[in-house]
Amino acid sequence: MIEITAKLIRDQSAVFLCGETVECLITFTNPTLPEHKISQSNSDIVENLAWATVQIHCYCNSTVQDRGGVGSETVVSMHKNVSGSTSLNASNQLKGEVLKSTDPRILFCDLRLSPGESRQFIFRETLSVNTPPTYRGVMVKYYYKITVATQRVGSTVQALHIPIRVLPLPPINCSDEAITLNDESNEDLAPNNPFIERKKAPSKIEYALHYLQNITARRRPNFYLISNKRGKVGRFCLFKPIYKLGEDIVGTLDFSCGTVKCAQLSVTLQCEEIIKKRNPKPMEQPNLPGQDKNNVAVPVGRITNYTKHHEVCLGLLQTQMIISIPLHVTPTFETDLVDVRWRLHFQFVTSTNDELNMETNKDTLEWQAPTDISIETMIWNLPVTIYPTAPVQIPQASGTFTLNIK
Repeated sequence: MIEITAKLIRDQSAVFLCGETVECLITFTNPTLPEHKISQSNSDIVENLAWATVQIHCYCNSTVQDRGGVGSETVVSMHKNVSGSTSLNASNQLKGEVLKSTDPRILFCDLRLSPGESRQFIFRETLSVNTPPTYRGVMVKYYYKITVATQRVGSTVQALHIPIRVLPLPPINCSDEAITLNDESNEDLAPNNPFIERKKAPSKIEYALHYLQNITARRRPNFYLISNKRGKVGRFCLFKPIYKLGEDIVGTLDFSCGTVKCAQLSVTLQCEEIIKKRNPKPMEQPNLPGQDKNNVAVPVGRITNYTKHHEVCLGLLQTQMIISIPLHVTPTFETDLVDVRWRLHFQFVTSTNDELNMETNKDTLEWQAPTDISIETMIWNLPVTIYPTAPVQIPQASGTFTLNIK
């Protein structure tokens, strides 16, 4: 029997950014068993592995149905980005199609291990920048696996899968790039001293994290006047439109300028999954409802609710809402198949009853609430952008994965 163990070298985290290097320690061990002690020949207990390779696979599992009722469409043909495919078809072992895979790395050929002997190998691979992040949506799922495949002499191919989470790189604006690199340009103007070690240019990952810190730290308050057909409800202030995973979305509501009473409100952080689908139609048919001139069907959307804030605000002039962004969700991203967006879903319960003026009795200083009021519910969606955070700030234990080959 041969035991294969794999562990990510990065401690306490199995989260990586697109373009980051993944390092994994793979150990092949021939454990000492009781039956080995009574064996008469060393040739009977030496284990032999023919070969072993390592790859990183990006899988896509989609339940998008064709509107014509044909069935689920082929995800690979829509992305048209499959690479690194080998004779070891990993899609037969896991659900979904292989969207992209790295080139296979050969660890060894013809490895012989005696009882108690082990060999260690380090696997390093850089993730592609153009692949989608890890996402487990309602209709589309993207996930990543490190596949360690090996074959024992005279046996079938067996594989060990190590799951990892991949976050998208934040889009970098060129105008912000010039501002960030001002300090580095000043170093080129300094006198050249051969005894001073020059700093290395920052990598793309370091620069992306630095840009991410700057863009999410900027406060740019935006004010929104909330009103309906009966008048003004209030004014909402959102301190910044861009956030990162783990942050709190903080906003204030001012009802002092309103002419319509707001009895209660609820704010929900929602993820909007928009499926982008193309359907061919015959040339002689006119454009059907739900299609445009380019034969592009109306996007299909799915809403998932996360953090929610609820408050009874009758009689309040000002209030605030705080909504936490979970660390396990996927930031804003877009592919050829799906567009993932985030928004704040507001629900305002308003009323125009005169009995809600809250005029107190001078004798008792108490306000008698009405037993029955007429209400209306108003819905408002406010888009927000969520960026990833540094992978080391997301606690996700990697653990050790083991495979026994008998």
